[in-house]
Amino acid sequence: MTMATDAPKDGFRLSMLIYDTRYRSYTIQIVVLILFALAVAWLLNNTVQNLAARGKEFNFGFLWQRAGYDIGQQLIPYNNDDNHFRALLIGLLNTLVVAVLGCIFATILGVIIGVLRLSRNWLVSRLMTVYVEMFRNVPLLLWILLSYVILSEVTPQPRDFRVTDEMVAAGEEPAASMMLFDTVAVTNRGTNIPSALFERGLGTLDLGFMSLNLDFWAILAVIVGSVLINRRILQSARATQEATGVRPVTWWKSILVLFVPVIALIVAMGFHLEIPTLQGFNFQGGILVAHSFTALLIALTLYTAAFIAEIVRAGIQAISRGQSEAAFALGLRPNRTMNLVILPQALRVIIPPLISQYLNLTKNTSLGIAVSYLDLRGTLGGITLNQTGRELECMLLMMLIYLSISLMISAVMNMYNNSVQLKAR
Repeated sequence: MTMATDAPKDGFRLSMLIYDTRYRSYTIQIVVLILFALAVAWLLNNTVQNLAARGKEFNFGFLWQRAGYDIGQQLIPYNNDDNHFRALLIGLLNTLVVAVLGCIFATILGVIIGVLRLSRNWLVSRLMTVYVEMFRNVPLLLWILLSYVILSEVTPQPRDFRVTDEMVAAGEEPAASMMLFDTVAVTNRGTNIPSALFERGLGTLDLGFMSLNLDFWAILAVIVGSVLINRRILQSARATQEATGVRPVTWWKSILVLFVPVIALIVAMGFHLEIPTLQGFNFQGGILVAHSFTALLIALTLYTAAFIAEIVRAGIQAISRGQSEAAFALGLRPNRTMNLVILPQALRVIIPPLISQYLNLTKNTSLGIAVSYLDLRGTLGGITLNQTGRELECMLLMMLIYLSISLMISAVMNMYNNSVQLKAR
């Protein structure tokens, strides 16, 4: 009796790497990877040979050489005797300050404008449309230059704040006066604001390459702890509401937790303000905020807010109109409907493109070099590069830093995006 058996399987042949669909994709990927590696190796070898021909070698030793230049806007102590690495840190901090504040202000302004663009008031919606079209269709560099020119040319000189004995006798007022209860002075040289001082401060911690202000970090730690505790209070109240249908009163607990600890800390450290005063030809004391920083922040905020407004508008319009009608049927007012029903659902549409706007804003801070704002581009990619002649090292290091910042922003925003996504049950 003859029995059927399985057909013998063919052995592996080299031709299968090309003609067999099971292996062809792997073959293509391996070939592309090899070609890419060869191209990178050729590029690196060519770079090393060209540097050697010019008498240069690839190293980052220049970072520990004396910088020899001053930086006006700085968050940590710095002088021209420090090395280029410390100047890099100053520039990086200046970049991060503008990026963080710009993202916060642009988001707040963009959300407001995006909501107002959908207003039923014809005048309000058209004014917001004009704002969006005007700011997003003019290059950002022009807005930066315009903001800087306005701040430098329109604002008064320090001498305009002076009050002489003759003026007092004649009952005359100075040509310019300070704002906010005589604590802030805006001049053509910058904006002088009060600085926070502590009589019983915690001092500083020297790490070698930078110093940490322990007062700032102590206040920040208390604020973060208060926010986390308040979050737990709200979560407990929400759980009680879901279990019993009655939400406990938590507003007084939130006020105590958020404000009492930080107020107690700053009072214990002897907090007081140093008010800028006119002495000689300029204001002394307080903090001088350069117009280059202010102009860059204003331009980035207004420019990016126009794009965020369109993102918010599109996200809101992506939500079914039935959601609003259901909320109105339950008796919710329009503003409560927007805050509790529409915006929470629109976030899953808004967040992904919003990440791109945050990345663009962070990278656009490099345009501050046009108004002499010494951020990372102005220090490492500007003065340090010109002084040391290390073009390749400076550019590679600057690209790596911008890449790291962008990846961290993307990671944080993607985590938040995952938290607001609809969860399947």
